Amino acid sequence: MKKGIIILLAMALLVILAFVINKSTEEASPLIEDIDTTPSESPAAMIDEVKEFTFTSFYEVVDGKTMPQFSLKEMSVKKGDKVRLKVTNTKGVHDFVLDEYSISEETPAGEEIVIEFTADKVGEFTYYCSKPGHRAAGQFGTLTVTE
Repeated sequence: MKKGIIILLAMALLVILAFVINKSTEEASPLIEDIDTTPSESPAAMIDEVKEFTFTSFYEVVDGKTMPQFSLKEMSVKKGDKVRLKVTNTKGVHDFVLDEYSISEETPAGEEIVIEFTADKVGEFTYYCSKPGHRAAGQFGTLTVTE
């Protein structure tokens, strides 16, 4: 009889112990549905897109006059865009200047120069070659940044 009571008490103790352990485990680790697995940004927003423009810097002679040029006269981006410019000087001595973004880069002949920046200002900005007479002769273009 004593043996039966001891077994019964031991089983009751195991059930109580199992209940206590199970309860503490539930409190320590949340259920899977309680975990927020929603990304803070969409996957497309996590990938940094770059607006890339490739163009040349050169000069041509028209009616005996040297006419320095950029092959691209207009660029449009949105505020916050990362911008990559690939400028290749194919003929002459040139540079690339964009004052509002504090960009001033020499463009040696035959080399592709890569210029990167974030368009953080809205407006229309003139980029140009600062070599004497080049801007006045038409070596400039417009970068438009919209909201």
